[in-house]
Formats: sequence, C-alpha cells, structure tokens
Amino acid sequence: MTLPSEALDLLDFWWKAGPAAWFSGGEAFDGKCERFRPLHERAARGELDDWAENPATALALLLLLDQFPRNLHRDSAQAFATDDKALALAGDAIARGFDRAYPMPAKGFFYLPFMHAEDLAAQERSLDLYRVAGDQDTYYFALVHYDAVRRFGRFPHRNTVLGRTTTEAEQDYLDTGGFAA
Repeated sequence: MTLPSEALDLLDFWWKAGPAAWFSGGEAFDGKCERFRPLHERAARGELDDWAENPATALALLLLLDQFPRNLHRDSAQAFATDDKALALAGDAIARGFDRAYPMPAKGFFYLPFMHAEDLAAQERSLDLYRVAGDQDTYYFALVHYDAVRRFGRFPHRNTVLGRTTTEAEQDYLDTGGFAA
C-alpha cells in the first residue's frame, strides 16, 4: 500500500520537530506548522477520513485533528474544535490495535485525545492507557488533566477562549498554580 505523500510529509515534519517542540509550543513552532493548515482544514471537514484505515495514516490524521489545531489556533476556541473527532478516531484506532504498531512516544499520540477530553470517562481511559504504556512522565500529565476534569468537569484554563464563566473555585485553582497548559 502506498501512503499519501501529505501524510508522509506531515509525519516526517513531526518526528524531526521532536518532543521539545511538540509540547512547548511557541510562535516559532506554530509558524512551522502553518504549512499544514490546508491539510488540517481538510481533515476537519472530513475529507481525509479514509486515512483512518491504517496505522500510519491514522496517526497522521490524529496529529492533524488533535495536535495541529493547538498550534494553528493557539489561544482560540478553534484549538479545540476537532477534539471530538480526534477522540472518536483514537478510540477506533486503538480498538483496531493501531497504537501497537508504534513505540512511545509515537504511541502516545493515539492516547492524547483522551487526555484532552473534558469527559471523566475519557480521562480515566487516558490514565489506563498511559499507565499500561509505562510512560511515567506522560502518566503524570494525564493525572494532572484528570484532576482538573474530576474537580471541575472541564479544564478551567480553557474558559476564557471558550467564552465560559470561570467559577470562584476554578479561579482559586488557577491562581494557586492549577493546571495552566
């Protein structure tokens, strides 16, 4: 099977960028992600749904739906607009065993949509997935995400960009160093 060149280009870009760029963000990396904006938009519209059919293109599609929006739409509601689509894709891909085709950290991108969900059951699944994967560093971050959703039913740090009112308890949490990324 021949993989689409766009998927290969995206995966090559992502692996070369590495973990320091993936999770620290910033204008420089966001700017480099811009070249994939049209591909992200196609994925958001469902035009790349056929990429869900094998492990390599499913991973590329997950990145387009879960990671790239956070770089392309930083500090806006659009950063989270494709989270539900990414979560559904991740669940299907894991059920098909696609995550087992990869070692960590690549495998973890199949699990991130669960960590990013404002849903307690998805958060619990994230904890299970990262615990079994043996990635203690990411498991810690999954615990931080889980704690916020367990306490508030959502991520308080998203309230402003999503137009939600922050409760007093959420503000206290944020003011005292609660989850902020």
